[in-house]
Amino acid sequence: MKVGTARSAAVQWVARHAKSDADYRGAYFSGSTVGLPDDAELPPSSDVDILVVTAADSPPAKLGKFRYRGTLLEVSHLPWAEIASAPKVLASYHLAGGFRTDTIIDDPTGHLHRLHAYVSPRFAARPWVRRRCQDARRRIETRLAAIDTAAPFHEQVAAWLFPTGVTCHVLLAAALRNPTVRLRYPAARKVLTEYGHLGVYPELLGLLGVSHLSAQRVQHHLRELAATFDATVRVARTPFLFSSDITPAARPIAIDGSQALIDSGDHREAAFWIIATFARCHTILATDAPRLHEALAPAFHAAVADLGIGSSRDLVQRAAEVTRFLPRLWQIGEDILAGNPDITE
Repeated sequence: MKVGTARSAAVQWVARHAKSDADYRGAYFSGSTVGLPDDAELPPSSDVDILVVTAADSPPAKLGKFRYRGTLLEVSHLPWAEIASAPKVLASYHLAGGFRTDTIIDDPTGHLHRLHAYVSPRFAARPWVRRRCQDARRRIETRLAAIDTAAPFHEQVAAWLFPTGVTCHVLLAAALRNPTVRLRYPAARKVLTEYGHLGVYPELLGLLGVSHLSAQRVQHHLRELAATFDATVRVARTPFLFSSDITPAARPIAIDGSQALIDSGDHREAAFWIIATFARCHTILATDAPRLHEALAPAFHAAVADLGIGSSRDLVQRAAEVTRFLPRLWQIGEDILAGNPDITE
């Protein structure tokens, strides 16, 4: 499917299903398709992200991933308060990119166009780029410090994994690249290669604990994940923020997308989303099917053990390693800022 066709389906969905809500305040594209031309091919392992702005004090539950007119959409609600201030949006590493270009689907209030007019000409200005890098660094520090060692182990793993992966986002923000989620490690490697810092990439993989993993071992874990994923889909009942990532519609991303990475030689990079999906499955299973959660836990623990993690103590130690790495990461980000020809003063 072409990106333009997918976008057209997204626009139709907004018109037919989002605009009728009394709290609806607009919608725009986000994620990996932003910046792609309409004639580009949309990979089967990619979706089209839509952010629906809402004035509701408590935004509706995330609709997440679903198919509409043959297109895999991912719809999230964004509270108006988060984008009320243009400077705050520009300083946010995960929000600013949505207004770098005109990604607007519908803007009944005119506010989204005002944000675009403010963010776009300032997006590449050095002070703002540095603020976004600081925003990503702060997220790493605060979330690693907040790991709750009393929580279930699968939740602890997720609480360590995601901020550890934000190390990639510091680099992507400095390079003015999209802070992609599932493909953050290949994207960071590309940036490090372009700016002469490829030697640092093994350190990023080392912090994740995947440097030594073979393709065969990652393939084994993916097979185990596929079984856990399919079992979870059958029993999932309780809604979680990420529930739509564990559905039949999301399988091409979670499973097939990871297989594509392994097939392309990026097996170590695939481990990030494999572990993330494993942890999410077990969060669901622990609530909706405790016995199945226990029965399938050994496969999850084996995958995490291959990262060098077998206990809460290990997670705390690994979080400390990431924190100690941050000054070095920051200097690399500064080097990218200094060498980026698209940065303005």
